[in-house]
Amino acid sequence: MSLLQIVKADHIATLTLNRPDSMNPLGAAGDGDAFAAACDAINADMDVRCVILTGAGRAFSAGGDIKAMKEKTGNFGGTAPEIADGYRNNIHKILRALYSLRVPLIAAVNGPAIGLGCDLACLADMRIASEKAKFGVTFLKLGIIPGDGGTWILPRIIGEARAAELFYTGDVIDAGTALDWGLISRVVDHDALLDEARALAAKVAAMPPHALRQAKNLMRQGRSTTYDAALEMAANAQALMHSTRDHMEGVDALMEKRPPKFTGD
Repeated sequence: MSLLQIVKADHIATLTLNRPDSMNPLGAAGDGDAFAAACDAINADMDVRCVILTGAGRAFSAGGDIKAMKEKTGNFGGTAPEIADGYRNNIHKILRALYSLRVPLIAAVNGPAIGLGCDLACLADMRIASEKAKFGVTFLKLGIIPGDGGTWILPRIIGEARAAELFYTGDVIDAGTALDWGLISRVVDHDALLDEARALAAKVAAMPPHALRQAKNLMRQGRSTTYDAALEMAANAQALMHSTRDHMEGVDALMEKRPPKFTGD
């Protein structure tokens, strides 16, 4: 079954992990290519201003395919160098594709997000969760380590101490704890999750597309640069924004006390 179901409407692209019968495992052959193709297409489409990522069925994603690990097939078979290349060329391709999205990404976590599934959610700019959501990075319980960069991702969101607690114990936390720890921004009724995600995405999609992409890029660059460099990048990006029609539309709308209509010009 194809991993991704893609629906686009009203400047929003919704990506649904679509292996519900097995809790949306990741890492089958071609998964990396599927994510790369989807994210490349979104980046090239200025009509898309926001992306929602969610899971079909009762899980967001249970992470790597345990059956494949047991049988040592696919990404988890072969020699150590072959397994390493499987991570680089497939699993890491999924993560790089999401991380490289130029538009804001919302994770609508509808159920368990475990291991690689948790790290996938953590790559989103915003995370909202159903009360049925659970989060865990349970790699050590399987005798392996976070092979998808999770030790880089999670501490940046919830801090070193709490990330260490989850990594070293393998504990799984519920949505309420995830909210308290800052892993997600809100918990909503399970049946309302996608409606809430779409409402949030609609607010994002109402913003000017060029400014959205520039703002996301500046936030990303700010993780690893100095304040002086951030100011220089902001000056250059701001000069470009001042030359857009959307900037003047925003100014005119504010002065005329009406909602702006941004077109990407």
